[in-house]
Amino acid sequence: MAQNIFELSTRLDPAEEEIIEVLATGEQIKIERILSCGQQSAPGFWYDQQSDEWVLLIQGQAQLGFADGEICTLRSGDTLFIPAHRKHRVEWTSSHPPCIWLAVHSKMRVPE
Repeated sequence: MAQNIFELSTRLDPAEEEIIEVLATGEQIKIERILSCGQQSAPGFWYDQQSDEWVLLIQGQAQLGFADGEICTLRSGDTLFIPAHRKHRVEWTSSHPPCIWLAVHSKMRVPE
């Protein structure tokens, strides 16, 4: 079944949590579309994921913070590789336009 990555069939509300839609799964891989509209991680919360994550910010702007103090600002079209267990958090996401992310979770490496 065809899908349009830009289709926002649901109303996005900054007061609600991000919407995470699993687009495909397989042996040791998961692909998600994440919709954000002004959300940010709760104070003191850190993602500490078991698998590597590669993200593409398709639409919007966002900022991720890392436990080592690094801050990464992303704009539409930017990609980022986050190795497994690299603690990170969402500092902010844009509302206008809302953020549309494509996230791939797997054991992987990226070319240097």
